[in-house]
Amino acid sequence: MFPQKLKNPKSLSWLLLALLLLGTRAAWADSIASPSVETIVPGMHIFEGFLPPGWAIFWFAVTIPFWIIGFRQIKKLVEQGRETMLLLGLAGAYAFVLSALKIPSVTGSSSHPTGTGLGAILFGPFVMSVLGGIVLLFQALLLAHGGLTTLGANAFSMAVVGPLVAYGLWKGLQGKIPSAWLVFLAAALADWATYVVTSLQLALAYPDPIGGILASFLKFAAIFAITQIPLAISEGILTVIIFKALQSNAQAELKTLGVEA
Repeated sequence: MFPQKLKNPKSLSWLLLALLLLGTRAAWADSIASPSVETIVPGMHIFEGFLPPGWAIFWFAVTIPFWIIGFRQIKKLVEQGRETMLLLGLAGAYAFVLSALKIPSVTGSSSHPTGTGLGAILFGPFVMSVLGGIVLLFQALLLAHGGLTTLGANAFSMAVVGPLVAYGLWKGLQGKIPSAWLVFLAAALADWATYVVTSLQLALAYPDPIGGILASFLKFAAIFAITQIPLAISEGILTVIIFKALQSNAQAELKTLGVEA
């Protein structure tokens, strides 16, 4: 898939740089979108001030323990060497690029790939919770996507639940199905699960006056889940391509991380 001369740490640097440039371009293009689009979707994910304070605090409280464990694991990974740091950057850049591509879905949020499945496969859900949280923080501060008060909720759905689903599938089905299908399912279902959780978060904050939380959840999920299916499939396919590239160009690094498929 890639030239033989790329089979060294420099290949990871070039791939990381390409992803960062692509993400910057996507973010810039989104920032100059027409006013009509910005009116429909004020920001990516659940935007600033959309959640009641109680729920905003609750989601931070649930997410922070994952960040604490994730930071400790990242510290150990950084001590392993430069190649591991490049893979960390690659996982973060991949999540940033995909989550910077938003598609208007419903007021208060938007549909987009998440990119968290790859990092969960490489490093596990706790490390990816930190990388995903950093991605969301940058988007909130620099691109007005999401918000600071809703960072905990957005991180829980995208950077905690998504990676947990991906990692659970990766470990649970390893050796039982072909590796390409395993990577595809892990990435695609991590993406889709993010929006199921987002639907639940919004339903809990804004229950239907008649049908309650369940009715509200079904309304949000009917929009999010259906819209997200083609995006989840696309992300799954792309993640398979990226993972195969890593298998060809970063075998030693993957072995160090204990990632074999």
